[in-house]
Amino acid sequence: MTAAAPTLRDDARTIGLIGLAHGTSHFFHMLLPPLFPLFIRDFGLSYSELGLLVSTFFVISGIGQALAGFLVDRVGARPVLFAALSCFVLAALAAASAQGYAGLMLAAALAGLGNSPFHPVDFTILNKRVSQPRLGHAFSVHGISGNLGWAAAPVFMAAITAATGSWRWAAGGAGLWALIVLATMLLNRHAIDDRSVSWPHAGAAKSAAGASAEHPLAFLRLPSVWLCFSFFFWSTCALSAVQSFAGPALGKLHDLPLAVTSFVVTGFMLCGAAGMVVGGFLAARGERLERTIGACLLGAALLLFLASLPALPGLLAAAVAALAGFGTGLAGPSRDMLIKRAAPPGATGRVYGTVYSGLDLGFALAAPAFGAILDSGSPSGVFVGASLALVGGVVSAALVGARVARARPAAAKMAA
Repeated sequence: MTAAAPTLRDDARTIGLIGLAHGTSHFFHMLLPPLFPLFIRDFGLSYSELGLLVSTFFVISGIGQALAGFLVDRVGARPVLFAALSCFVLAALAAASAQGYAGLMLAAALAGLGNSPFHPVDFTILNKRVSQPRLGHAFSVHGISGNLGWAAAPVFMAAITAATGSWRWAAGGAGLWALIVLATMLLNRHAIDDRSVSWPHAGAAKSAAGASAEHPLAFLRLPSVWLCFSFFFWSTCALSAVQSFAGPALGKLHDLPLAVTSFVVTGFMLCGAAGMVVGGFLAARGERLERTIGACLLGAALLLFLASLPALPGLLAAAVAALAGFGTGLAGPSRDMLIKRAAPPGATGRVYGTVYSGLDLGFALAAPAFGAILDSGSPSGVFVGASLALVGGVVSAALVGARVARARPAAAKMAA
């Protein structure tokens, strides 16, 4: 049925709930990594074994994300969201009760499985329930919540471990948090129901009816889908370089102490969150979104390149690297809006699931590549490589935007 236009209160509730869920998914990216030193102490594990836990998470998440989009389009996003949060509860319990490497591997696998459906789930609900004028802000909140989830997890895990003297209580606390979020979603299930209302944006419902007869895999023939996939891959390669190696690279390049370099990633994420706030307004007003994305990412690429210069003072290089997060944050909401425009009607979950699996692939492949660059004795190469990856993302976004612009006249003609 066709629902009345959502009110500001309705939109805010839906946006807030999805932001909470998305922040929780990013929180569970960091369920195990903050505890790695304690796993080495208690289980005698090597860094290679611990790295395999991270790879397991992202491989399962990446494969599952592409498949989850089909499930979301078939059964709806809300039940898949409930199942994903339940997987997080089980992952935390597996970690808390782990007696060795096998238990930690089970926790990583369950967390990756829980993480896999979040982007097709989140964007399907936002696109179907949030009014068009506030959709850019919805994407902005979605991105900010992810950054905050990344930032909160290490503090949460470290604080509970320090207070209780046991990392098992920290893992259990993460499970309790996931359970609270699941209960919140259940209590507010009407605000995240994507099946009881029609698509609120003009023309989409009509187009979706005409597209329903297409093969479920027909969207894979669209070049825009794979260009969006490549955009996520390149931009995530840059993010992985900063998250994993910006601190050590600055330490080697400028002889900065750990007390300084450890704040670079936090600064990058906080600047990214601030950029996303402003980016929501840009996405809501912009027509040629690829131009916004290109300008923001090129600015971030330039800042990362400047951070690679040995002649730059160390503290200034750290500040410049952190400030680059503002540019990537600015581009985030426009990026998500561009994917929405590129997605064929009725295939939103599948498209978001496929293109966001590029994020998991980027994380899985970039970390060892940039680690090898750092091991080779080229700390500046980490920042140069990250800036080049962002340029690759700009090229992909420009090609997607050009295809969307060419498709609009044809779509308008068909609608008439």
